[in-house]
Amino acid sequence: MGKIIAVTSGKGGTGKTTTVAAVSSCLAALGYKTLCVDFDLGLRNLDLALCMADFAVADFMDVISKRLDLPEACHESTQIPKLHFLAAPVSYDPDTQGIPDVMPMFAEIRDEFDYCIVDSPSGIGLGFKLAHADADMSIIVTIGELPAMRDAQMTARIVRDMGVSDLRLLVNRVLPKNIKWLHTTIDDIIDSIGVQLIGVIPEDETVFRALHDNVPLILHSKRRAAYDFLDVARRIAGENIPLRRR
Repeated sequence: MGKIIAVTSGKGGTGKTTTVAAVSSCLAALGYKTLCVDFDLGLRNLDLALCMADFAVADFMDVISKRLDLPEACHESTQIPKLHFLAAPVSYDPDTQGIPDVMPMFAEIRDEFDYCIVDSPSGIGLGFKLAHADADMSIIVTIGELPAMRDAQMTARIVRDMGVSDLRLLVNRVLPKNIKWLHTTIDDIIDSIGVQLIGVIPEDETVFRALHDNVPLILHSKRRAAYDFLDVARRIAGENIPLRRR
C-alpha cells in the first residue's frame, strides 16, 4: 500500500515545487516507484522542475473522468527510472469536481506506487484541499522569513483541521548569515510553527543551474542541497538519518 504525501507552503517563493521534484527524484533513485502529481491548478510547472516538460500531455482530469487509465496518463522519467509524473490540467472548473472525485484516483495510486508526492499550491484554495484529501503526511515548506513562518503556522493549523495528523517541516533556502541577522535559529523556527522538522536545505545556486540544464538535481550536483534532499527522502522511507542543524 503506497503512501501519499502532500507538499505545501503558506506562501509562494519557498521552493515548494523544487522540493517536490528533488525529494521525488531521490525516492525514485533509492529504488521506490514514485509518482509526482501536480495539483497547482492553472499555474502548473512541476513538469519543468522534474525535467519532464515534454511528457506533460495527459493530466489528472483524464484519470478522474476515466478518459485514460492511471498508467496511461502517467509518464516515466527518461533520466531517473521509477520516477513518474501526472500533470495538472491547464484549465480547471472548480465547480465540476471536488474531494469525492479524486478519492478513487488516490486509491488506485496507492495500489500502483510506493510513494505519491503531491505538489499542493500555495494558499488554502481548492487545489490545497484536493492535494490533502487522502494524504498520509503533509510536508510544510518554509523559509526563514517572518511572513513565510506566519503563513506556515496557519497552514499547519488548517492541515490538522482537515484530519492530517502527520505533519513535517522543511526549512528551505537557508542562508546562515540571514538567520544570524534575524537573531533566530532553526529551533526558533520549529518552535514558532509547531511542526516536527524533516530537513534543512541550504540556499544553493546549483538548484537553479540544474533546472536550466534540464537535469534532475540529484544527478546534476554533488553539493550539499542535493545530499540534504536525499536525506529527506531517506527519512520519509523510514531511515534514521541525523538532522543537520544550521
